[in-house]
Amino acid sequence: MHDALRELLAAGERSYSFEFFPPKDDAAERQLWHVIRRLESLAPTFVSVTYGAGGSTRDRTTRITGAIAGETTLTPVAHLTCVGTSRGELRRIIGGYAASGVRDVLALRGDPPGGPAAAWTAHPDGFDHAVDLVRLVRALGSFGVGVAATPNGHPESPSLDHDARVLRMKVDAGADYAITQFFFDADDYFRFRDLAAAHGVTVPIIPGIMPLTNIGQVERFAVLSGTPLPPAAMERVTAVADDPAAVRAVGIDLATSLCRRLLDGGAPGLHFYTLNRSPATLEVFRRLGVRAVRGVRGGTA
Repeated sequence: MHDALRELLAAGERSYSFEFFPPKDDAAERQLWHVIRRLESLAPTFVSVTYGAGGSTRDRTTRITGAIAGETTLTPVAHLTCVGTSRGELRRIIGGYAASGVRDVLALRGDPPGGPAAAWTAHPDGFDHAVDLVRLVRALGSFGVGVAATPNGHPESPSLDHDARVLRMKVDAGADYAITQFFFDADDYFRFRDLAAAHGVTVPIIPGIMPLTNIGQVERFAVLSGTPLPPAAMERVTAVADDPAAVRAVGIDLATSLCRRLLDGGAPGLHFYTLNRSPATLEVFRRLGVRAVRGVRGGTA
């Protein structure tokens, strides 16, 4: 891991980070840069840019990640997946990241091109599991390595216990920290964190947060995360379903309450899935009172 990022997490300081998805065209890329510049003022610990489904948009993702490293005060964490990629190509991508100044990688198996529910097929000369990707990154240089965690269970996993054991394997292979998929109930996070600890996982497990701002997201993301909103939260959202502004307000309230409970319960920070928009994340930060965040490269806002 980039030494400053490793030291910050190892010292127990809280990490506040943002994740963006790759824009599909130049206009969307301009909008993304507007969001990046707005959130840069918060001096997050790091930011990341995902691949598209099945590893699509990879070239744009790697280019934007490199530009973040070279043109901003932000610390970028590069996404890297096994999807449809040979070992040689993975080595080339990792080398490209290093050449552009990116020193931290989020190593993921990734979803199949058909989505999370589709059958997984590895590249004939690629990897089947994220743990293999962690080992490759570790072998190619002094990168920091993050991995995924699934507090609601991976779609292909037989149990949460299995997921905790897999996380331990990734840590043993060299992972420095984990970031969870988004979830809506703090109890799900605490249960998985404690289960992972029982399996010997000692690295920070950073909770992933998705502020819901419209009714379509509520339904779609409940499917993607593998769990619906808690009943009390769903009742609040459905009560105002015909009022978009009210749905957004309730979504921000719910995200803020979730974040407060996570931080009060000892979570090592928060990782926001921004959907390439800044207002909801900025509002949650304002309410939490954590706007001044120590950044690895940028100092304190």
